[in-house]
Amino acid sequence: MDPSSYKDVRSYRGMNYHYFASPAVGSKPTLLFLHGFPSTSWDWRHQVAYFKRKGYGLIVPDMLGYGGTDRPLEPDHYRPSLICQDMTNILDNEGVEKVIVIGHDWGSKIVSRLASYYPERFTAYAFLAVGYQPPMPTFDVQQALQMTKQRLGYELYGYWMFFSSEGADRIIDNHWDSFFSLLFPHDPALWRTDMAPLGGFKAWLLADKTAPLPSYLTPEEKETITALIRPPTGGLNWYKVMTSGINAADDRSVAPYRYALPAAAPVLFVGCAKDYICLVAPQKAATEKCAGEGMVRTEVLDADHWVMLSHAEKVNKLLEEWIGDFTRKMAEEKAQEGESRL
Repeated sequence: MDPSSYKDVRSYRGMNYHYFASPAVGSKPTLLFLHGFPSTSWDWRHQVAYFKRKGYGLIVPDMLGYGGTDRPLEPDHYRPSLICQDMTNILDNEGVEKVIVIGHDWGSKIVSRLASYYPERFTAYAFLAVGYQPPMPTFDVQQALQMTKQRLGYELYGYWMFFSSEGADRIIDNHWDSFFSLLFPHDPALWRTDMAPLGGFKAWLLADKTAPLPSYLTPEEKETITALIRPPTGGLNWYKVMTSGINAADDRSVAPYRYALPAAAPVLFVGCAKDYICLVAPQKAATEKCAGEGMVRTEVLDADHWVMLSHAEKVNKLLEEWIGDFTRKMAEEKAQEGESRL
């Protein structure tokens, strides 16, 4: 991704955002890509190269806590409502009124809340690995841990507690190769045995366990990612927001009639069959339940969590096909409306 195509903007609340931008050619739509943990805009490099070549507009920020964007230490700065406002500030800075928004991991959470707070700014919503996340004003992490342990035999979100604990950033930094090899696993099943259960991630790090890189990452790419995200102190706040109750309180500001996705908005969910934390079945069910009837397209790939890296070609073609299908349909409907007026 060309460094000269990056810009900086200070949001209305005073946060500096670093983002990649490329204007649309002709009538091509603009795509807003939102990454998760632990990532930066660079994780979308395969999508940027593909869609830029085809003339799509692109806006790809380093999310709060990562890369060249500000990395505040206080979890309260990471409220989804505030980050959503920041995203609209970036759109305003680019002079773009409406975009197609695509999220991965925690980026999908922000895509979900953008649909709640600013539906007029988005024509369609795509979710990779993590599907639509409805507001959770009563979410209790301890209840979630108990429930998933009962249903699955392990706590699905046990690593959240480690990431939220005092000193977690220092432990991670002191065992960086171990941390990286579990976040980007050569064997996706490691997430089920060593990442998700309570205490598992910390034990992996303190034992300084390491594993080979997955096939979709080179040693050089690991070095680049490391330079962009280390230390992960700011990014850990995305978990502290969940475990502290900040997110639940923030979700109470969402009006009940905004709990679902806009009824007429096209939605794409790309599930990952080898993601043992963001399980396909519940992600798919939540997305389909909250989308307009007949508006959801679901695809499941034989991938781990990092689908836009491991299956870049398939993801790119899926996105392009999905965008082409609904834009043609919208154009046909608009033409029919014009004929009916005549």
